[in-house]
Amino acid sequence: MAAASAREKQTAALKRMLNFNAPPLNTSLSEPVWKVLIYDRFGQDIISPLLSVKELRDMGITLHLCVSVLTLSAANPLHLPCFLMQTPHTRTSLWKDPDLRNQLYEAYYLNFISAISRSKLEDIASAALAATAVTQVNKVYDQYLNFITLEDDMFILCHQNKELISYHAINRTDIQDTDMEAIMDTIVDSLFCFFVTLGAVPIIRCPRGNAAEVVAVKLDKKLRENLRDARNSLFTADNTAGQFSFQRPLFVLVDRNLDMATPLHHTWTYQALVHDVLDFHLNRVALEEGPGPDPSPSGARPKRKNRKTYDLTAADRFWQKHKGSPFPEVAEAVQEELDTYRAQEDEVKRLKCIMGLEGEDDGAISMLSDNTAKLTSAMSSLPELLEKKRLIDLHTNVATAVLDHIKSRKLDVYFEYEEKLMSKSTLDKSLLDIISDPDAGTPEDKMRLFLIFFITALQPPTESDLEQYSKALTDAGCDLSPLNYVKQWKAFTKMATPANYGNSGVKPLGLFSRVMNSGSQFVMEGVKNLVLKQHNLPVTRILDNLMEMKSHPETDDYRYFDPKMLRGTDGSVLCVFVVFVQAIVFVVGGGNYVEYQNLVDYSKSKQGKKVVYGCSELFNASQFIKQVPTLAKIYTMGKKFRKM
Repeated sequence: MAAASAREKQTAALKRMLNFNAPPLNTSLSEPVWKVLIYDRFGQDIISPLLSVKELRDMGITLHLCVSVLTLSAANPLHLPCFLMQTPHTRTSLWKDPDLRNQLYEAYYLNFISAISRSKLEDIASAALAATAVTQVNKVYDQYLNFITLEDDMFILCHQNKELISYHAINRTDIQDTDMEAIMDTIVDSLFCFFVTLGAVPIIRCPRGNAAEVVAVKLDKKLRENLRDARNSLFTADNTAGQFSFQRPLFVLVDRNLDMATPLHHTWTYQALVHDVLDFHLNRVALEEGPGPDPSPSGARPKRKNRKTYDLTAADRFWQKHKGSPFPEVAEAVQEELDTYRAQEDEVKRLKCIMGLEGEDDGAISMLSDNTAKLTSAMSSLPELLEKKRLIDLHTNVATAVLDHIKSRKLDVYFEYEEKLMSKSTLDKSLLDIISDPDAGTPEDKMRLFLIFFITALQPPTESDLEQYSKALTDAGCDLSPLNYVKQWKAFTKMATPANYGNSGVKPLGLFSRVMNSGSQFVMEGVKNLVLKQHNLPVTRILDNLMEMKSHPETDDYRYFDPKMLRGTDGSVLCVFVVFVQAIVFVVGGGNYVEYQNLVDYSKSKQGKKVVYGCSELFNASQFIKQVPTLAKIYTMGKKFRKM
């Protein structure tokens, strides 16, 4: 039996919560207890990638509401149990809602996504007492669910208010020590919740002198304090049975400043492209569809574009199979699925036509009896066929939107060029030519390309060359403030040699087969058919060194923490020499789907290895580059971390 994934563990915890904190019964014979679920924005973000409306209904949730849109009337009380799910820090406190005073619900079950403080618990008691509703508050629970699971092997800490723990928040120069402590404590609180839900106490490794080290020290202390109290420990034998029951996982913390090129990199895989060029968050993508071919009448207000959303979930088999594939392969796969569907649809139509045959001809009667079974089989598979058609339409629309961006911005050219820069390959076109080309991408695309060149260059460009590049970027409409920040970042890190991106690069293939014909849904003419070469990004390479216990200058100085040791160490002594089978990588300062996919590919290449990727926030290149201009020199942050 396969070990439970992070997503399965969190989903099981949510279902247990909604079943009055008891294991749900796997039976459809008994009717569920009907109840109401009320959550804040943080709770909504946790639930939405994991449970559909149908699944909530199957668990007896007749009504689910966000606290910001809670509009129920006291004149129509609901004689149902009410489940409240929120963070303890929500400003709009659910227990202070008029519904409590009006006794709108039969009973209240308060569930907090992380541990609630004693003072806030006393606030609940005071509010219930003032509303004469003490008997209605049945239970108060700490659920330890303060993180968002997007994939079986990927999680983030938050989506709402993510700017509070963003790369910008951690690296700004005017931050006070108390603010930095609050950011680190917020990250540690969510990571603690993750390991409680997972039921595992990890071995922690981290670099020195940055935010990752601060998080590691605080997390080690929090885990150690919980384990010391054996009676109330959250890591009991009952909780640890599951994914990591036989071997403890390795938990690798790294800082975003380790690798600044990857977040800026134009990508070529399906999921990462969707995140880079479309509005994609919490496994939901939003597309703007045109108003249609009919023009608006003269003088009339132009028709608004329709905004349509699609869920890209674990139930979507096409997405699960192709989300990590290069985009040309995805376009061909969509076309293959469409061709297969059309063939099945034509077969059903043909059989229907045959069933309508008339006459006394023996051949017709024989053909009729032969095809009855075929038509019955085809009709029984109709629901599956309709679901297949829905997924084909979904991915046709999404892939078409991605293709429009690729063609209009020449993203294939940017991807190929950046791969050559990162692998130190020979360039077939000068950087100035691409920057100066008005038809090649947006100003942001050009800035991303130049920043990658600047970060990965063995030798920084001379002052005269830099002035020439700066002029070309300015003429192209680029804001140079990200470049000024990266200059300061590179000077601070004192990188004698830039980060090694391995033997990266791309391999051009021949023309597309299925998507170059006239009947294809995708007009791929002018787009390069590029296939990625397997290589390890810096985060993946660090993980490999630590999992395999390889001696390497990059990781030899990493600190070591084991929360299960009775007496803590200063983290400088490596106490266990073991090759790890399971690992979690967490990037403090934000992550991206490019790194995630690289770790997925690495895990597939290592038989028996399981890797989970996590980050404080998930951003695409556009969101990341917008955080950079407002940052000034960061050398002061190095001093701040060394003091903490």
